[in-house]
Amino acid sequence: MRDRSESFRAFEYAGFSAVAFVAALLCVCVGSVRIRAADALAVIWNSVWSLPLPEGVSGPIIMSVRLPRVLCVALSGASLSLCGAAMQGLLRNPLADGSTMGVSAGASLGAVIALAFGVTIPGLPFAGTMAMAMVSAFLSLLLILSLAYRLDRALSTNTILLIGVIFSMFAHSVISLISAFAGERVKTILFWTMGSLAGSTYVNVIVLLCALVVCGAAVLPRARELNAFAIGEDNARTVGVNVRRVKLVILIAVSALIGVCVSVGGTIGFVGLVMPHITRMLVGPNHRRLLPASMFGGAVFLMLTDLLARTIIRPLELPIGVVTSLIGSLVFIYIFAKTRTAR
Repeated sequence: MRDRSESFRAFEYAGFSAVAFVAALLCVCVGSVRIRAADALAVIWNSVWSLPLPEGVSGPIIMSVRLPRVLCVALSGASLSLCGAAMQGLLRNPLADGSTMGVSAGASLGAVIALAFGVTIPGLPFAGTMAMAMVSAFLSLLLILSLAYRLDRALSTNTILLIGVIFSMFAHSVISLISAFAGERVKTILFWTMGSLAGSTYVNVIVLLCALVVCGAAVLPRARELNAFAIGEDNARTVGVNVRRVKLVILIAVSALIGVCVSVGGTIGFVGLVMPHITRMLVGPNHRRLLPASMFGGAVFLMLTDLLARTIIRPLELPIGVVTSLIGSLVFIYIFAKTRTAR
């Protein structure tokens, strides 16, 4: 029989959803122009049902600027946190996240090439960067796995991590080289590499949502296999887990999801590293609970971080990747110190 206590229960979904909704509403209401929560909800409701907008409220600010940005931020945070939780479970390494594989660096390299050389798709000005980031992410994964398989046919965790770190260093070196010769585009590249979701559109929302649904459908059902990985790959094999297949499926799904996130918002660090640790403290190490909780936690964390980035020094805006790195590094040091003290 399936133990319901091991699953993410309905009231927990409701609680996490309520927190995420409040955070999203706060982010929609607060900004250079403050809007009452009731007015914001009325504008969104009336816009969805094609009703007249309330008088005295700037509907375009909410519907065209803030709402698509908040949705993109929430979906990016959920995606990056899911990737981090899956990678930490798969590799049995608390320092692992999606970028540990080198795929994030590979996606960034593809996007930087598109920005530096003006790669575009006719009629879709931002699709060139997105396509290059996704293609580069997949090619990076193939290269990393091919090198790892050539060195170790069992695709052991240490080999994958080592190749991933080496590839990340190589990719960042190439990015620096391209930036040095990018001329007038260097400012755009620099700002993009620090991460930003300013100017997000509903097209970006749809892309991120589709990527999260597809890749999440590949990762979430494998929570039991990730639990088996916690006791070691050999023990996982003894309980019937196809270790190689599970690794490949999760690695491909994580790589695709990271590629999409990087193509939309640039390089946003520490979300996938820190949030799984925080949610693990709340719901425990069982991946059937940890994976969905990490998605909610990542969404809330990145929404609040984005709010801080665009309001702390108004009217200027900080790159969200800078803020997440500052906060994430401090939080991770605290978690690490607390863990060491507990031992």
